[in-house]
Amino acid sequence: MTITEQPGTQSDAAPGPSVAPQRTSRRDIGLMLTAATSTQAGAAWGSHAFGAIGPAGVVAVRQLIGALVLLPVTRPDVRSLTRGQWARVVVLAAMFAGMNLFLYAAVDRIGLGLAVTLEFLGPLSVALLGSRSARDLVTAAAAGLGVYVLVLPGPSSDYLGVAFGLLAAACWGGYILANRSVGASLPGVQGTALATAVSATAYLPVIVWLAVSGRFTLAALGLAVVAGVLSTIVPYTLDLLVLRRVPARVFGITMSAHPVAAALVGMILLGQMLAGHEWLGMAIIVAANVATATRRTRRVTQPGVTT
Repeated sequence: MTITEQPGTQSDAAPGPSVAPQRTSRRDIGLMLTAATSTQAGAAWGSHAFGAIGPAGVVAVRQLIGALVLLPVTRPDVRSLTRGQWARVVVLAAMFAGMNLFLYAAVDRIGLGLAVTLEFLGPLSVALLGSRSARDLVTAAAAGLGVYVLVLPGPSSDYLGVAFGLLAAACWGGYILANRSVGASLPGVQGTALATAVSATAYLPVIVWLAVSGRFTLAALGLAVVAGVLSTIVPYTLDLLVLRRVPARVFGITMSAHPVAAALVGMILLGQMLAGHEWLGMAIIVAANVATATRRTRRVTQPGVTT
């Protein structure tokens, strides 16, 4: 998990307003890139446990790790929550749970680099949602072209894996919108913590079933825990360190490193080599995100312009 929201905006889960300086230090850029690499490395290590406990098992452990870390840190007052606040938290939890499950299911079929690149269409779509700008329409068309080049549909294409990647993207987009709603009604990262706990609770039957059926080997459990630490705890901590300091534009652009980091991690840790057209499609999608992050930040900073 990461508390980042969408390209070009500060996360609703981030505590307090941004007080970013004019220049971003190399240290902050290094922390953001480390968070991206850690997230993808966690997914890679977790994929080694797919054979034993499947993507759902890895997600279940990862969600549990996230809840065990976030709840003690945020200490949300659950007794004071209204029915409406709980409803928002449940929607956020559903988006969060689906995002991770579909992403890992896609990783299992089409590889880490392709899966993460397709998932990245989620925040990009939200950033372009409702826009009537000709430039944004061109950006959206470019992203669509990038998907086509990335997949190059044919008889040998794994359409189910691609579908899982696109469902992960839809859930990430839904997560961003739900996170906005929760962030408007709950302070700090309490909503994120509660949503993680609700998601982890929903996945408890998966953990129980895997344990009873004897599929939870020590190796599989260890790999799933590593995935939880690298993909949840590490990026969460690093994001909190930088979100108060870096400009939204820089943060949004740096998020574009995720597909590239996923491709490189997939090559190094999983031996998943990408074809030329896959690198090209990824580059088009990443470029579309960079352009969108830059333009949205400029519009937000212009006097009298709201988004």
